[in-house]
Amino acid sequence: MFTSVLMIEKPLSSVDVEFVTTLHGDESVSFIVLMQPRGDQADALLRAIDDVAIGRLKDVTKEGDELSAKDGQRPVEIALERSVLALREAGCQAVGQVVEDHPLDKMKAVVEEAEADEVIVLTAPHYVEEFFHRDWASRARHKVGVPVLKLFAHKE
Repeated sequence: MFTSVLMIEKPLSSVDVEFVTTLHGDESVSFIVLMQPRGDQADALLRAIDDVAIGRLKDVTKEGDELSAKDGQRPVEIALERSVLALREAGCQAVGQVVEDHPLDKMKAVVEEAEADEVIVLTAPHYVEEFFHRDWASRARHKVGVPVLKLFAHKE
């Protein structure tokens, strides 16, 4: 079985689920989903700059898609739960965890512990970070010791 560590920052869309679950053809894939939520003020500034850079002016002042909390769960936990469930419904094994501190260290530890074959970073475009190679994929390539694939997330 092929094991992928999947770093996301928002719930997976149905298009994303289909995309990542078919990357390896008919081979069985197991996913370890790491949810690294964006949301502090620096992230908001970078998102606004990205929106301006690609001409999405109406999105500059919008906050991210918020999920309603239920049963004491935080929105990020609900998003992770939905994403893991969607991968399982697509026929893959999947587990997940929210990563809040030191995400690259956590990613490296998970890769080593699970003996993962690859890392997939699936996020919205972050042009400023990517230009300066400060995005998750660029930084992970120097740290995790397995191939890192950068994919752009889709909206429903």
